[in-house]
This record gives sequence, structure tokens and C-alpha cells, in this order.
Amino acid sequence: MGSKNKLKRFKENETFSNVYQPTRDELVNDEYKLKGRWRSSVFKNDHPLILELGCGKGEYSVGLAKKYPNRNFIGIDIKGARFWRGAKTALEDNISNVAFLRTQIELVDYAFATNEVDEIWITFPDPQIKYKRTKHRMTNLEFLERYKKILKPEGVIHLKTDSEFMHGYTLGLLHGAGHEVLYANHDVYKQEGSPEEVTAIQTFYESQYLEQNKPITYIRFKIKH
Repeated sequence: MGSKNKLKRFKENETFSNVYQPTRDELVNDEYKLKGRWRSSVFKNDHPLILELGCGKGEYSVGLAKKYPNRNFIGIDIKGARFWRGAKTALEDNISNVAFLRTQIELVDYAFATNEVDEIWITFPDPQIKYKRTKHRMTNLEFLERYKKILKPEGVIHLKTDSEFMHGYTLGLLHGAGHEVLYANHDVYKQEGSPEEVTAIQTFYESQYLEQNKPITYIRFKIKH
């Protein structure tokens, strides 16, 4: 994507009613006014609140919002030029139960209050295979602690990935830390019994992985409180 195109999208994002772009200082200094008020101020209802972390183009967030009109979805990514697509589609199609938040995943517990979130989806994260990159792995113990802060005690996390490494790493870490694995599947399109929301929505990259015959894996789990 050219820099002109990116700038155009950044400018458009500023006009979109479903895009929120707090500054780092606002979040870190606990000044963000939507923290603890996403339901009442943004969605104007008390429906469950579900986050997609690293939402990319926002296809999953928009797809889930269409499928579940009585739930609220927020796609989170630092790359606003990417989720511009999802935000624009949601506005064009009048999907009012999805919004987008531009911030780093590392700051997610500054953007939401304790027990504010019902579920978290992590879709196709970078597995960060090199050992030096483990601190950026989105299911490491540090990230799980952040999620625990904002999730309700019964809150659920979903991990959908094309990386066998990420799948195995996460399963091992969850078992080792005593967290509750509710469901795990090494190939959701070939093994029976896959949850519908896992197979009914496909991202652009996911369809490419499937064309290459890469298995798509999935884990649903709860963090021990």
C-alpha cells in the first residue's frame, strides 16, 4: 500500500464514527474516558463485549458482528490503515455493534476496566518463533495477565491460528499454568465438531492458507482467576 493511500485512510478513519484512537498518554495516565464505559457510551446497550486482538482488516470482527447482533465487538490493531476496511464496511452496511480501537495490544488493559470484557479472540497472530521475540507472543504469560485484568471471571479466550507452533506453544503454556482448556482442535476444517463461529468466518489470509492446504488450528480456554 502506497504512503498516499495510507494517509488517505488515516484521514478517513478520523471521520469514522466507529473508530477510536486514544493517545498513549491518555491510556497510560488512566485518562481515557471510554474505559469502563464502552457499553454505555459507544454501543448504548448492556450486551456482552468481545474483543478481537490484532484484527488486521477487521474481517473477523465484522463477520462476528453480523452473525451475533446481540453482542458488541471491538477490533483492536495499531495499524489503522488496515482496519480502515472493516470500519468502512461496517458503516456502509449499517452494522452498529462493531467498533475499532487503534492501540497497541500491550495497552489493552489500560483501555478497558476490570471485568469489562466477556470474550477475547486472537486471530492469526504472528507466532514470533524466534526465541528473542517471545515477549511479543500474544499468548505468553505476560499477555495472559493483561487479559485476566479486563476479562470477567468466566470470560473465554479464543485462539485461531495457522501456526502449529503457536498452537502447541499455547496449549503447553496453558496446561503448565493450570488454566482451563475448554476445546482444542488441530484442523478445524477437517475434524468434526468444530464450533460454527470458527469455520463460518474466514479472513482473506485464512482463505490463502487453506489454498496452500495449511491446517487451521483453534483453542478455546479460560484463564484461572
